[in-house]
This record gives sequence, structure tokens and C-alpha cells, in this order.
Amino acid sequence: MKVSKEEILRMANLANLTLEEKEVQEYLNNLQEILDFVNIINNANVDNLDITIGANGAKNVFRKDDVEIFEDNEALLINAPSKEQNMFKIPKVIN
Repeated sequence: MKVSKEEILRMANLANLTLEEKEVQEYLNNLQEILDFVNIINNANVDNLDITIGANGAKNVFRKDDVEIFEDNEALLINAPSKEQNMFKIPKVIN
């Protein structure tokens, strides 16, 4: 699969990035290398390999979520830089 300059510019626009011409070429080369490597992996012969879930016996260990009521809200909010209506007040993070 060949990546075009227009596709790089479209992705940059979606990511809200402003790229200079030199950067566009650099991104184009890097993305093309990644896609070439993925193509090599996709074409690897895996016919005689056993199914492997993981390389070792590690697995996720889950704990039970226990809801606990915290009685001292004032102590919880004492170090808050900003609070409003008994809650932490944080800056807006979405445009």
C-alpha cells in the first residue's frame, strides 16, 4: 500500500496538526516504512505454528470493586486547588 501526500495532510488535519513541507515528507516516509513492515508481517508463513495466547503464563488479575462511603468530604477537598459545590473544580479540557 502506497501512502500519498494528500492522505498525510488529511490525517494531519484530523489530528489538528500544522505540518511544514519537510515534515510532510518525513511523516510520509515514516508511515510508509510502518506499512511496509506490516505487509511483511501479514505475509509471514504461520501455517505450521501452534496457537499462542502469550509468551508466558502472566494474566490479568482483577480485584473486586468495593464501594466505600467517605464521610469527611471537607478533609478530602482541603488540598483541592479549586472546589465548587463540594466537588473538585477542574479546567475545561474539551473545546
